[in-house]
Amino acid sequence: MPATLAAAPSFDLDRVLASIDTMAAQAPVAAQLVSIADAEDTDARTLARVLASDVALAGRVMKLANSAYFGMRGRVTSLQFAVTVVGFTTVRTMATVALTGLDDESRLPEGFWSMSTCVALGSAALAPRFGERPQDALCLGLLAPLGAALLFHDDEDGYGELCAAEPTAAGRRVAEVRRYGVHALRLTAVALEQWGFPPSMLLPLTAVDDPASEDGALLRAALEVAARLTVEDHVPVPVEELTCGRLGEDAVPPVLERVRTEAEELRLAMLG
Repeated sequence: MPATLAAAPSFDLDRVLASIDTMAAQAPVAAQLVSIADAEDTDARTLARVLASDVALAGRVMKLANSAYFGMRGRVTSLQFAVTVVGFTTVRTMATVALTGLDDESRLPEGFWSMSTCVALGSAALAPRFGERPQDALCLGLLAPLGAALLFHDDEDGYGELCAAEPTAAGRRVAEVRRYGVHALRLTAVALEQWGFPPSMLLPLTAVDDPASEDGALLRAALEVAARLTVEDHVPVPVEELTCGRLGEDAVPPVLERVRTEAEELRLAMLG
């Protein structure tokens, strides 16, 4: 319960956002990829050339392109082709993961990537039902927990206790607001806005707590899918309530099965 947590630190949003700039300075290739991947004059050859300067990150893109998710197992043998297969937004997402230290599990809340990959794959699987592109939804799901990592970096002991006390995503957001004045998904939106990610990627993060908002419906459903797979004793919330009636429970079982099958491979691809 919140009353048992250590005293809340003096949370300074500007300091946390400034730490992102520090991270960028320490990972110049990833920072360059984040900057150019969305530029109109960037093509796959240019992106692959820059990506090749970071062997670890390039290896992850190759591994992801050859994963079961993209259905190209063993057929992607060049970095430029890998960039084409996964898409520019995915490369930018993977660079953001590297830039912010999300590829270092020792500096993340327990179970971070298990939850993250389930949210990402759940988003991608459900995206067509909401008129969204699966690859864009995959990237949103992968980056959505970025704010949780930033809070953990800033307040490791306190945030660890908060996560242990609040296993559900909705309960955790309430506790985050109480402790920090902002919840992790909102913090993710602020960080992504700072890096110039499009409004279409920010809106679901800010709308997730409005049950009447269709903008947050896909992310709410994906969080529910992830909770059913990763949170012990989770009490399922009807997806019809979470999605403004756009999904029924019959849509969930095949998504759970797909996510359960592909989550570990995606986790390994993202972590190298």
